[in-house]
Amino acid sequence: MKDLKKAVCYSLIIVTAVFGLTVVCLGEDKPAASAPASPDVNNPKAQKKPAEPNKITEERKMIKLETTKGDICIEVNETAAPVTSANFLKYVQEGFYDGVIFHRVIPGFMIQGGGFTPDMTQKPTHAQIVNEAKNGLKNDRGTIAMARLPDPNSATAQFFINLVNNDVLNYSARSPGYAVFGKVTDGLDVVDAIAKVQTSSKGPYGDVPVEPVIIKSAKIVKDK
Repeated sequence: MKDLKKAVCYSLIIVTAVFGLTVVCLGEDKPAASAPASPDVNNPKAQKKPAEPNKITEERKMIKLETTKGDICIEVNETAAPVTSANFLKYVQEGFYDGVIFHRVIPGFMIQGGGFTPDMTQKPTHAQIVNEAKNGLKNDRGTIAMARLPDPNSATAQFFINLVNNDVLNYSARSPGYAVFGKVTDGLDVVDAIAKVQTSSKGPYGDVPVEPVIIKSAKIVKDK
């Protein structure tokens, strides 16, 4: 029963047809119950005017993910997604992503990482954060967004990089969407290479690379 519950929580894609509506779920296991409080989204200093779709403005940091397949450079949009960006940068600064893997790879859709070690042990995380999918940024090819459970405000550390324009993951009147907070500026060829690796099942988890694709380090390499 425990393995079944983990498999349900972990499911990356759940596609059903309801009156012609496609529902997609990008999920991750629940974070540790003892995690500290999430960022205060009611703090006026944290509220910033959304940017134009997929346009990095004003505040930005460059993150380099050094992986076993090559380097991926990501520009984080702190203006459009202040809470999500702060959350991601906190994990980067703590070294949380060093040694974790891309544990879910689906060609033609996305690659997901940021939560599991090579032996498929999930790392404990900080608290869940508010979903900023209404910020105007779209889940287009090369963008990075937060993975979550069915609860819109359940993202913690796991993220995914879109391989194509995944419009179904965007915010709409009928869907809470998935919060985009940046984009790949260099290394999209590395992302595509990861998307081509052979995958298999490991325990209750599917679409896991047979040979682990490891994030050797994640660092802030450039401020605004």
